[in-house]
Amino acid sequence: MDSLSQNGEGKLSVTEDGSSSSKNSNLNVCNVCLGILQDFCEKEFIKKVCQKVEASGFEFTNLVLSVSFPPQLSVREHAAWLLVKQEMGKQSLSLGRNDIVQLKEAYKWITHPLFSEELGVPIDGKSLFEVSVVFAHPETVEDCHFLRAICPECFKPAKNKQSVFTRMAVMKALNKIKEEDFRKQFPCPPDSPKAVCTVLEIECAHGAVFVAGRYNKYSRNLPQTPWIIDGERKLESSVEELISDHLLKVFKAESFNFSSSGREDVDVRTLGNGRPFAIELVNPHRVHFTSQEIKELQQKINNSSNKIQVRDLQLVTREAIGHMKEGEEEKTKTYSALIWTNKAIQRKDIEFLDDIKDLKIDQKTPLRVLHRRPLAVRTRIIHSMETRYVDEHHFRLSLKTQAGTYIKEFVHGDFGRTKPNIGSLMEVTADILELDVEVNHFIVEMPVYTLSSTKIMLLKH
Repeated sequence: MDSLSQNGEGKLSVTEDGSSSSKNSNLNVCNVCLGILQDFCEKEFIKKVCQKVEASGFEFTNLVLSVSFPPQLSVREHAAWLLVKQEMGKQSLSLGRNDIVQLKEAYKWITHPLFSEELGVPIDGKSLFEVSVVFAHPETVEDCHFLRAICPECFKPAKNKQSVFTRMAVMKALNKIKEEDFRKQFPCPPDSPKAVCTVLEIECAHGAVFVAGRYNKYSRNLPQTPWIIDGERKLESSVEELISDHLLKVFKAESFNFSSSGREDVDVRTLGNGRPFAIELVNPHRVHFTSQEIKELQQKINNSSNKIQVRDLQLVTREAIGHMKEGEEEKTKTYSALIWTNKAIQRKDIEFLDDIKDLKIDQKTPLRVLHRRPLAVRTRIIHSMETRYVDEHHFRLSLKTQAGTYIKEFVHGDFGRTKPNIGSLMEVTADILELDVEVNHFIVEMPVYTLSSTKIMLLKH
């Protein structure tokens, strides 16, 4: 009370019902929390936030509450701490920084039960569904500015930040500044503001969910991802779009990220068990699916196009994506190619290829990918080959190779950049007319979860 009287002219009076009121409007707003613990812990505000959450259309069974306070509030907290510390020191009592409850923690302690009761779900710090409330207080925005003059190294411009006065920067400066320097620059206790904080935004967001599976590609005119060169689209669709378009609609997601275990050229078919893929769905509004609903979604994708087929569609964890990408270079891959030769051949001319095992080849970065891959010489292994004669200018070649081998270049030689190659081994000019990748030999251990059972399983193929 003494501090308040010294800091301003206001006096407190007690009404008949015992509540306190102010004869000076300056005393209406707390000079430390700037009104946050006064006006924004009430049920009326809690209901307003919850109404926005319910109207957002997100599916959730728990939530995490994220609050962003104005950075200058940390300065006022610091001033209040120094004042109380000084008063307690006069009574031979000590007060450390860790002995006080931060305003943000106090706010959460008060509001968490209220939010949980209003929405009917628990507050969980590990929840993927986040409700964020951002507060601002324009009137006191300059409270932080003196810190920049004293600790300029703490306030460096960042690309994605509109202001250098972030909460982290302010806290860093407060940890560095000497108590006597702070007292010279900022009043203890802080001056009382005229207005309470305002709420800049109330936003809802859901963490990404991941869907994985395997795809077969049966078209020789379909890229894995959209084929766009110099802003011009070359083909109307892609494997990525044929799958993700359905997922975006069903999960009501904002966007997606597609990844796979390897990739194939636009004119290469993907056969066998299919190539493992995963799709990250960003900010999905719907996340709960039964195993039957996932099966129906897979069937819907397969019915929509004869160019691809999907199997083993499932919800997976983020960690599963790492498992899918691990060891790509160590895998063995199987291919089937239709080869053309300029010279007429007989069966005996190709039989020797069947006897070649673990052939080492050196491949310079192919000319066709040199614009996006660094120039290098890569050693790869052709583990085995099996031939089937077709006619005097054609034969089928099945290969088992080290992952990362450029098969087309191994056939035609790429102007001598791949050595040896089928052409040099047979002493002919050879070219590849068709190529299929058989992905039966992929071994992927993928931890998955089903939201209906929450059981963790391992999928092995």
